[in-house]
Amino acid sequence: MLIAGEMRRRATKTLSRWLSCIRFDEVAALQATPFIGAVLAIGAFSASHVFALALLIAGNVCLVAHVFVLNDWAGTDGDLMDPDRAGRTFASRGVTTAEAGYVAAALLAASLVFFALISATALGLAIAIAGLSVAYSGPILGLKGVPLFNSGLHLLGGLTHFLLGYAAFGPIDARGVLVGCFFGLVFTAGHFTHEARDHDVDLVNGIRTNAVAFGKTRSFMAGLVLFIASYCFIAALAALGYVPLPLVLAAAFIPPHLWASRRAVRTGLTPDSLRRLQRLYRAFFAIIGIDMIVTVAFF
Repeated sequence: MLIAGEMRRRATKTLSRWLSCIRFDEVAALQATPFIGAVLAIGAFSASHVFALALLIAGNVCLVAHVFVLNDWAGTDGDLMDPDRAGRTFASRGVTTAEAGYVAAALLAASLVFFALISATALGLAIAIAGLSVAYSGPILGLKGVPLFNSGLHLLGGLTHFLLGYAAFGPIDARGVLVGCFFGLVFTAGHFTHEARDHDVDLVNGIRTNAVAFGKTRSFMAGLVLFIASYCFIAALAALGYVPLPLVLAAAFIPPHLWASRRAVRTGLTPDSLRRLQRLYRAFFAIIGIDMIVTVAFF
């Protein structure tokens, strides 16, 4: 009994250590995109949708966790050189590089099982997202350090991530692709801003991001233009009837976003000022997402 108890304690400690390398906050934030896709495709919700929706959520949790663990696994050397990240790396929690690789592989395998239970289309989209992640973070292509291509991957990733939920409950159609393009724009805009925030660290680590290649200000401005385009795009989709009409009000977020961006520029686009901006625009798009979910039930 004592031996069995000790084995259970060791297994629990090991599992806890492995789970510590998952960025649960980031994983939680990226559950909204396919969920919104599912809501738009379902229309009238019924009890028959519960099981498929549960599979979608479970699969997406594992898939997004895999993407972040793979990204951390591939960039661990650079992260350890960053004072802001070193304490949050899996290495600082006693997880070896090999163990992190096993965790990433296990998460991917679990996600593909869940999506296979939904449909062949959902499985194919999940594999596509995993492929985009490997192309971005993996050691072979490493497109994270290839300007513009890295942003293109985010554009495709945002679109595919939305369609992952949309295709779980219906065929992919023009509406799904158009609304998915909105999420692609948001993902890409956020990527440009994130690269501007991490410019100094990426420069030291020799990662040729857009901000390193073209300058931090240009990367930031590209992100701002795409953010404004995304607000306009979703408002236009609402006016055309592809999403509920109240979403035309998304354009109202443009002035405060511009004001906050101007404040970030005036402070020199420091990491802290860009983090404040990121928290603000994430709140804006969270509101848009919630509105999209709620208004589907009434319009």
